[in-house]
Amino acid sequence: MGLLSKFMEREDASTYISKDSEMPRVLHTKDFLALGVGTIVSTAIFTLPGVVAAKYAGPGVVFSFLLAAVVAGFVALAYAEMASTLPVAGSAYSWINVLFGEGFGWIAGWALLAEYIIAVAFVGSGLSANFRGLLTQVNVELPASLSGALDTHTLFGWSQAVSGPKGGVIDIVAFIAIGLVALLLSRGVHEASRIEVILVVVKVFAILLFIFVGLTAIHPENYSPFVPAYNPNGATMGGFQGIWAGVSGIFLAYIGFDSIASNSAEAVNPQKTMPRGILGSLLIAVTLFIGVSIVLVGMFKYTQYVDNAEPVGWALRQSGHPIVAAVTSIIAVVGMVTALIGMMMAGSRLLYSFGRDGMLPKWLGKVTSDKGLPNRGLLVLTIIAIIVGSFFPFSFLSELISAGTLIAFIFVSLAMYALHKREGKDLPEAGFKMPGYPVTPAIGALLSVWVFWGLSSEAKIYALVWFIVGIIVYFVYGAKHSVLRNKTSD
Repeated sequence: MGLLSKFMEREDASTYISKDSEMPRVLHTKDFLALGVGTIVSTAIFTLPGVVAAKYAGPGVVFSFLLAAVVAGFVALAYAEMASTLPVAGSAYSWINVLFGEGFGWIAGWALLAEYIIAVAFVGSGLSANFRGLLTQVNVELPASLSGALDTHTLFGWSQAVSGPKGGVIDIVAFIAIGLVALLLSRGVHEASRIEVILVVVKVFAILLFIFVGLTAIHPENYSPFVPAYNPNGATMGGFQGIWAGVSGIFLAYIGFDSIASNSAEAVNPQKTMPRGILGSLLIAVTLFIGVSIVLVGMFKYTQYVDNAEPVGWALRQSGHPIVAAVTSIIAVVGMVTALIGMMMAGSRLLYSFGRDGMLPKWLGKVTSDKGLPNRGLLVLTIIAIIVGSFFPFSFLSELISAGTLIAFIFVSLAMYALHKREGKDLPEAGFKMPGYPVTPAIGALLSVWVFWGLSSEAKIYALVWFIVGIIVYFVYGAKHSVLRNKTSD
């Protein structure tokens, strides 16, 4: 068999369904809504509206969130049909494996792996920064050695742009938070989902509290000009270019519905629960993002949010609401745990899928005998995320997340054409049909490419390096140990 033929060899969907049957189907629509909202509305909603307004779009940040939602919406429709037709672990990796072939599936899955490892470390770092900020308000300060990523500038001479704080050894708060969430997930999906639902409700309450209190402190003159004039050399870029740059900057927030799809092997009646969870969580999240953005830029001139790591809390304190600011900040820290739960669930299922297929060591593809949990994948994800979070600081990690997400989005959008040809034949009919087919998948893919092109040059270089590493891993290990390859050669 030629190299290209091996690369494009496809797995039978029934094989995945059979292998994943050990994982109990216990998740309902409310669980997936909580997973999606908890992951999308994480660190980003308390930071990105102010950051993007100050750097790129001014009050036009609202349009940035709307455009990002439009791009994500087209892809979410594809995800909804895919997940209802192929409710298996691994989301885009498994789907592309069935529809395009093992090699393409590996590329999509490898991109998602980077997304989840880095996203867990990113949220852990953000949670730590906000928690330490709360401690300083009661005059408690952690030692520098426990307050951030390793001081790589001192050890290796790396530039300060990718270095941790002076004297940093490990981010102990992120270490503990990631470890505790891993412990929770190792005890059972149902238990973790119940906690996720409660925390998401509390977090949404905090967001609504900010919106209602912030509405009393709005100054209409802060909305003028709503879209600043384009100025590439200014503090704020402005114009449509600024709005579109803002889309690329905030797209990392929209990885939540992939985390839902990764858990579709554990869904009750996935033909209905998956589309409802994916599309419903995206709609709720977009509404909250736009509400926070409108209120935030109305409370103070967008230029005042330059280099502001916690614009929501700052705006509340400056407008005379310190108690509401404290409550919101506390809930924001607790609420970030919801994102960790969602992303660690999804990432561990992805690693399980790699082990299940022999693309990585097969022991990753084993589940616990009592509850059917992929705890080996969870352990590996936890260790790697803690190491990554310890070596690389918050700002460096944020560059890497959107690239992996967008690569998977492009693959899933294009895979819709292969899916439709096989539905009702060797694949079941979808419980949800993507409206506007065959036009909408192409729009989703093109918009995702456009957003990817708008990423920083650093993010694209990191994505290229990760892609090259993935290809090497595939041909050195995955292609030789693949269950599909060995099954075909027998």
